[in-house]
Amino acid sequence: MSRKDYFNDPAAPVATRIVSAVTAFVQDERGFLLMERRSDNGRWGMPGGVQEIGESISQTVVREVAEETGITVEVIGLVGIFTDPGHVIEFSDGEVRQEFSLCFRARPVAGEISVSSESFEVRWVDPKELDALEMSPTTRRRISEGLKGLPQPVIS
Repeated sequence: MSRKDYFNDPAAPVATRIVSAVTAFVQDERGFLLMERRSDNGRWGMPGGVQEIGESISQTVVREVAEETGITVEVIGLVGIFTDPGHVIEFSDGEVRQEFSLCFRARPVAGEISVSSESFEVRWVDPKELDALEMSPTTRRRISEGLKGLPQPVIS
């Protein structure tokens, strides 16, 4: 399924749903960030996805990171809650969502990087290289907040 993201675009379709979703800010011992080039929009992003019935939100983080990257993580904190109503996501099946993303800080504990059906490429990225990657403004904001390492989560 493909998607199109709208950012403060007056031509965006009207959102009909808000769905609990997560992204994982995962850094290795070098401070490199786990990133994937997504197959649904071709942009770079942090692994993540939608919470499923029967799982806690931290279980969602662990499952999504493992499914999309091959890396097993442990959730260690919350970067922030991001609910920008100006970010609307339209999916090829007709669903239109307003963004609601919980960005969790996690650390890798096992696994080897692997590409899934949801990604074209997965790799550890040096923070100095992030500016060169094509990604959405909301992803850049989450990464920026995560790199600050603040003791309190951002709520927006």
